[in-house]
Amino acid sequence: MSEIRTRIPTLYLVLPCYNEEEVISKTAVVVKDKLTRMADAGLITRESKALFVNDGSTDNTLRMLHDLSKQDSFYGVLSFAGNYGHQSAILAGMMEARHYADAVVTIDADLQQDIEALDDFIAAYMSGCDVVYGVRNDRKTDGFMKRATATMYYKLMHALGSSAITNSADYRLMSAKALEALSEYEESSLFLRGLIPTMGFASDVVYFDVKAREAGQSKYTVKKMMRLAIDGITSCSIRPLHIIGTLGFLTVLATLVLIVISLIDWINGKNVPGYTTMVIVMLALGGVILLSLGVIGEYVGKSYMESKHRPRYIVDSVVLRECRKREED
Repeated sequence: MSEIRTRIPTLYLVLPCYNEEEVISKTAVVVKDKLTRMADAGLITRESKALFVNDGSTDNTLRMLHDLSKQDSFYGVLSFAGNYGHQSAILAGMMEARHYADAVVTIDADLQQDIEALDDFIAAYMSGCDVVYGVRNDRKTDGFMKRATATMYYKLMHALGSSAITNSADYRLMSAKALEALSEYEESSLFLRGLIPTMGFASDVVYFDVKAREAGQSKYTVKKMMRLAIDGITSCSIRPLHIIGTLGFLTVLATLVLIVISLIDWINGKNVPGYTTMVIVMLALGGVILLSLGVIGEYVGKSYMESKHRPRYIVDSVVLRECRKREED
C-alpha cells in the first residue's frame, strides 16, 4: 500500500458520450453540483473539472458540449474525428486528463452509476490507493438474460485466467501515477477492466447502486457487448489456445482407442454397421475443428491488427480552459 496522501487532489471526471443529446444537459448540472459540493467539503480542489469525450456522435451531442464549454470553463470537451468505441473514449479522456489531474474518475454520461459514490473513491485514493474499482451492488436493473449472461461471462473470464473483478464497471478512479503507467501500454485491442488489474498498483473497491436510465436508450448494443466480451477473453489470456491443444490431444487419444476397438471387432468377425456412430463422430469433430479455427482466428486477427500499429483513435479537437499542468509529486 502506498503512503497516505495529505494533499487535496484535483479531480477530473471523464464522461464518454455517443449520441447522448437527451441526457447531456441534466448530466452537466448533476456533475457540477456534485463536484462543487465536494470542493466545499474540502475533498477536492476547485480546479477539478468534467471532461466529456465525444465518440463521433451523429446527433447534437457535440454542439451541446461546445455550448457548455463556452458558458463555463468547468466543462472540457475532447472530440474524436470518428467513432472509435467506448473503451477508446475512456482511454483518450484519461490520457488527456492525466496532465492536469491528481486523480481521474471515468463514469458513463447517462449517470446510471451513482455519482454520490465519488466521496468513497476519493477516500480510498487519500488512503493510498492508486486504482479504485467501482463494483455494482447488484444487477436488479438488468433483465434476466443480461444478469445470467453477465454471471456466466465473469465465471468464464476467471476460469480463463482473467483478473477482471466480478460486476466491475468502467466507473473507476486512477491516480496520475497509474495513468502514466497505463500510457505505456500500446495494444490497440482494449479491455480496460481486464488490463488495469494486471498493473499491480495498490487498489480498493467501492460498491455503488445502478439507477434506471432517465432518458434515451443505451448505446451498447448486443453486438457491441459481444465484441467487448470476446476482446475481454482474447486480450487477457491465451488459455483458450491451451484448451484447444488439450482438446486436440484428447481427440487423438479417443481416435486411437476407437481404432483399437474396431480392429478387435474386425479380428473377431463382428459386423457392426456403425453408420450413426460415424456420422456423430464426424459432426462432432467438424464442430470442434471449426470452433478451434474460430478461436485461433480471433488471436491471428488481433495479431494482424496490432502489427499495423494504427492509432487507437484520432482526436479532432480538445477544449480545456482555465486549467494548469499538474505538479509532479
